[in-house]
Amino acid sequence: VLKNRCGWCTSDPEYITYHDTEWGGPIKDDRAFFEMLVLESFQAGLSWITILKKRANFNNAFDRFDYNKIAKYDQDKVDELMQNKGIVRNRMKIEATIKNAKAFLAIQEEHGSFSDFIWSFVDHKPKINRHKTLNDVPAQTAVSKAMAKALKKNGFSFMGPITCYAFMQATGLVNDHLTECFKHPDNL
Repeated sequence: VLKNRCGWCTSDPEYITYHDTEWGGPIKDDRAFFEMLVLESFQAGLSWITILKKRANFNNAFDRFDYNKIAKYDQDKVDELMQNKGIVRNRMKIEATIKNAKAFLAIQEEHGSFSDFIWSFVDHKPKINRHKTLNDVPAQTAVSKAMAKALKKNGFSFMGPITCYAFMQATGLVNDHLTECFKHPDNL
């Protein structure tokens, strides 16, 4: 049976698996949230498929997205990562990842978990959208702007309103599966 999927999901098997099993599914786990923060920040200016194809390399290079370890990375580690052909070698994004790990820990300290903090932007329940076409899906929203502002205030980099909205979509804070998609909650 041919399944209707969101228009951005190409025929690439990795893309299909990501769309069908992950994208838009609500995340509550802090490590998973940090992984998506890292991947979305590296995606800025690139295609998501580029990041998806390098995801396993990012996982290995960044200690399985262990923010406790990443927060302690030094200049030698930055230099080592800059030599890693398996990831996107952008010094500013690598340094931002370290800075973001420290900010992530500070938010955990203040709010008990990053999950509680980030879910508060959507009143702790996924916002289900009913977009018919990709053109109907916004690049950013008032909530993603507020989230970007709060993250910046807390010391994050490379998490502007457009990146925050992509992060919200990926982690299930908003469900932007198109109404024709088999993954849209109305079709489940």
